[in-house]
Amino acid sequence: MPTLDDIRQAAQELEGRIHRTPMLTSSALNERFGADLVLKAELFQKTGSFKVRGLLTKLLRLSAAERERGVITVSAGNAAGALAWAARDAGVPATVVMAKTAVQAKIDAARGYGATVELVEGDLMAQYERIKDERQLTGVHPFDDEDVITGHGSLGLELLADRPDLGTVLVPVGGGGLISGVATALKLVKPEIRVIGIEPQQADVVSRSLEAGEPQKLATARSIADGLAAPVCGTRNFPLIQQYVDQVVRVSEDALLEATRLVMSRTKLALEPAAAAPFAALLEGSIQLDEVTATVVSGGNLDVSKLML
Repeated sequence: MPTLDDIRQAAQELEGRIHRTPMLTSSALNERFGADLVLKAELFQKTGSFKVRGLLTKLLRLSAAERERGVITVSAGNAAGALAWAARDAGVPATVVMAKTAVQAKIDAARGYGATVELVEGDLMAQYERIKDERQLTGVHPFDDEDVITGHGSLGLELLADRPDLGTVLVPVGGGGLISGVATALKLVKPEIRVIGIEPQQADVVSRSLEAGEPQKLATARSIADGLAAPVCGTRNFPLIQQYVDQVVRVSEDALLEATRLVMSRTKLALEPAAAAPFAALLEGSIQLDEVTATVVSGGNLDVSKLML
């Protein structure tokens, strides 16, 4: 498991390579939810997503031989763009495996950063493993990896450095990469802080894993918040979530759509539905706030057509 020193080292390695994203406020949202809300605007991060924190950390720690072979990951979109950017920055060939149904803007972003994009059907992980083995590429898991988790922990350190008065942090949840890193960093620095994860009802693999006591896999995981539609909970992420996350709540598709429109209209931030998950939970009343609260807002490449439904 990552230590606080590990996370601090990763933050130092990332310094100057990625953005230190701002923390924004909205009086309209504060009034709507009756709380002092702070938005960690990771949509202004390199590639528009927090993903570069963990994937660049991983890339920086690969051996020369692993880099020489080239790297590969599997992604709904944000990790694809992040790895493609990080690999270009490091001069490493990159391949990303994506579903044929992935958001076109995310496919274009990965290609734009120079990655080879393989669009596949069926089980994404199985296709990823097949291509990795056939081409003898170095696998980079988008979330189930200790270096990736450690890199994401840098976001937690930034939260507390900029707002040490935080009492609660709300984190969107997919396979568990972001929340395991952020929660570990937060709790190791400030054990009394509350960390709450939010995931779609239609892609609730982390909630199911916590209920079962071990990582689970879903037969299907589809949501308007495609960035959170991971079918598996990471085996390295799970024990950290068990230890450091206070609560994980589910939100409906209708709430995700309403929350995305609400936050966009009040803040003018072009966030994707995955980033609106915490606000969906607030709309549904599944989280009670009585302290200064931060929510992570990561953008990626927004498919505006989804908001037209």
